[in-house]
Amino acid sequence: MADSFNALVLTAPGSPEVRRLSEAALGGEGALVDVLYSSINYKDALAVTGAGKIVRGTYPFVPGIDLVGRVVGGNGDFAAGDTVVLTGGGLGERFWGAYTERQVVPSTYLLKLPADIPPLWSMVVGTAGLTAMYSVLALETHGVTPESGDVVVTGASGGVGSFAVALLAKLGYTVVAASGKRAQWDYLRGLGAAQTIDRLRPGRALESARFSGAVDAAGGDSLAAVLSLLKRHGSVAASGNAAGHVLNTTVFPFILRGVNLLGIDSNTAPRARRVEAWGRLSALLDEPMIRAIHTGTVSLVEIPAVCASMIAAETHGRHVVNPAM
Repeated sequence: MADSFNALVLTAPGSPEVRRLSEAALGGEGALVDVLYSSINYKDALAVTGAGKIVRGTYPFVPGIDLVGRVVGGNGDFAAGDTVVLTGGGLGERFWGAYTERQVVPSTYLLKLPADIPPLWSMVVGTAGLTAMYSVLALETHGVTPESGDVVVTGASGGVGSFAVALLAKLGYTVVAASGKRAQWDYLRGLGAAQTIDRLRPGRALESARFSGAVDAAGGDSLAAVLSLLKRHGSVAASGNAAGHVLNTTVFPFILRGVNLLGIDSNTAPRARRVEAWGRLSALLDEPMIRAIHTGTVSLVEIPAVCASMIAAETHGRHVVNPAM
């Protein structure tokens, strides 16, 4: 790679521009990585557009919370040429992120990419797909099986929701996909949803029990509605707040039905959990799933437009970033 390279730089909240950077500008400690691909998550959209306070570092700042790349120089944990993946862990929030052709990243959460997952696939997955996998693992741990009954996925057309639908369906669950984007219902059925329904809205504190489990990628009223619809000892894995961060509910689902609310934080998931999730993904991912969820690959210049569309709820699936385009 040349002495300088392209990066998307936020000069201030909501003010992105592509700049040429030098390796000396990267600073920090960790592994020097040539970035092959990144992805666009809802958190990235908040950072790039300035719609949410995601960036905790100082400006100018390089966003992007996911990357896959090749190590340029060994640093003890990794050898030159290793293909590595990093999702979250402060990338694109506390320290400079993935929207660049080259980056220095701390090795705390850095992993070798499983050999049977192509680099492009890993960023179709990214934080969103990994969050979905963590959610599935949490439901399994709490006894939600394909035999338990229907499982609902909210915010189903987004990144987390798309992967949750596809992964659960492949594991044999009967999946109900809840989304207010009716134009995406065929897409969701193509991912394996047995049924598509409009977004869930709260009603009574306890509704007729319908679902044995749920993956809630929306939050707010969506999560409140899910809690009221779960069967006895059912569980919901919650990871999103696109529908709001305030949860208006009662204690009744918890004390009368023994419902479990399982928080999913992919950002600081321990290394062992990350290894487990990537291992499960190695067995579950296939080309049809990736092809269905992969909306497109964009350049650094195109990131702001995709982020704006994501904030406006006009996207579905997963966008990958190729910083060399």
